[in-house]
Amino acid sequence: MRSCLRAFAAASVMSVTLAAQPQQTPPPPPPTTGAAQQQGQAQGRAGGGGGRGTQTPEQREAAAKEAYDREAAIARPVAARDSVWIEELTYLEVRDAIKAGKSTALVMAGSTEQNGPYMSGGKHQYAIKLVGEAIARKLGNALIAPIIPIEAGNPDNKYLEWGSIYFTAETFQAVVRDIATSLKSQGFKNVVLLGDSGGNTAGLRAVAAELAPKWGEDAHIYHVPEYYNWTSSGGVRDFVINQLGIPEKQSEGIHDEYGLSAVMMAFDPKIVRFDERAASNKATINGIALTPKDKAIENGKKIVEFRATVAVDAIRKVIK
Repeated sequence: MRSCLRAFAAASVMSVTLAAQPQQTPPPPPPTTGAAQQQGQAQGRAGGGGGRGTQTPEQREAAAKEAYDREAAIARPVAARDSVWIEELTYLEVRDAIKAGKSTALVMAGSTEQNGPYMSGGKHQYAIKLVGEAIARKLGNALIAPIIPIEAGNPDNKYLEWGSIYFTAETFQAVVRDIATSLKSQGFKNVVLLGDSGGNTAGLRAVAAELAPKWGEDAHIYHVPEYYNWTSSGGVRDFVINQLGIPEKQSEGIHDEYGLSAVMMAFDPKIVRFDERAASNKATINGIALTPKDKAIENGKKIVEFRATVAVDAIRKVIK
């Protein structure tokens, strides 16, 4: 009997102790803001307060459009940044640029790959930053999507050179396709595909051929191969030889040449390790001096201008 009383007393004490402890309640959900809040409110009204699951597809579409229209009506609070790079702009700046007539979007693909022993692996992206900027400025109605820094290749190559990164052809095309479609969806009327490395050409051409008939007259997509003109007749090498007076050649048999190094130096001499090479008496490429430094930089700027002019002429020919 005593043991039963002791057990009853212990249970009573435990019940009192638990009852005295404060009850834990879950924190309230964070408030929604901006378009998400507006869309949620519109969906609630459209569905009678019953949540997304009670709405018809038509109601969800109407709610999404209402939220979109509200965003479209927001006034930009400050002056727009002067940039042609979409990633550097706010969404309101991109919206207003399209409204103001920037109807063309450039999709530019580079590569991260093995280069000469002094050249950084991202050389194509550095070239794109210079040439792409010049192209967009010359066109006057273009913005540039984020650079694609990986080209198509074989990522499963067991002898892949250090620093090289590749997409499969399928992945590369999927990335290009989704970027291009995103640009069309937000209002660009012309999407131009430009490849700065040979491994991009087939994929860019394939995506343009696939999407053009699907888009119809809603928007247009073009692959402009003239942009990649290092070795073509009348291209960069001919320009370096005939216009700059530099005996361009590849006598050292490496993935580099004077024109490439000069363009990199116009962006940043560190890309070609200029100071380290000068200190080691190795500031040459294929037997051609990269000194004086200022001359090589000036020649790099001339090559950028040449490439941009060629690309703009080709783009204007295809965009009617």
